[in-house]
Amino acid sequence: MTDFQTIADRVEIEALRGEFSDAAMMRDRVRLASLFIPDGALRMPNIPAELIGREEIRAGGERLQAQWDFFVQNTHPGTIQLDGDTATGRTYIQEIARTLDGRQGINFAIYHDRYQRTPEGWKFAERVYEVRYLDESPLAGSAPRGTRSSTVA
Repeated sequence: MTDFQTIADRVEIEALRGEFSDAAMMRDRVRLASLFIPDGALRMPNIPAELIGREEIRAGGERLQAQWDFFVQNTHPGTIQLDGDTATGRTYIQEIARTLDGRQGINFAIYHDRYQRTPEGWKFAERVYEVRYLDESPLAGSAPRGTRSSTVA
């Protein structure tokens, strides 16, 4: 990995993955959708949800996020395999959440990703969410009152 373009591509893809988690946690659905190519896909079989295209991703994010009392997603480095203007990779995720109806838990998951280089930089072509561990035991802690993230456009 001595080619500067390869290094730049890897850094940009890693930043893209971080932007996804930040947009999700900040409830910035417009930004979250903009991280995908126009016909990109976000597939979450365990929810179940399959969102195709930026508008569905934005609207689907709005529906899901409206259910949260709180949500924290930690993104951990995974793999990236570059192939010209496309790439594949995995991102490792740890999440803790509680919904307004009282469902709660901690999980560990993987995003199986396909990336596409665009004139605006690297974007997601597809993210497939796979939960590997789920603990729905009552959470010992809680979100401090008054800190629930506001909804962003």
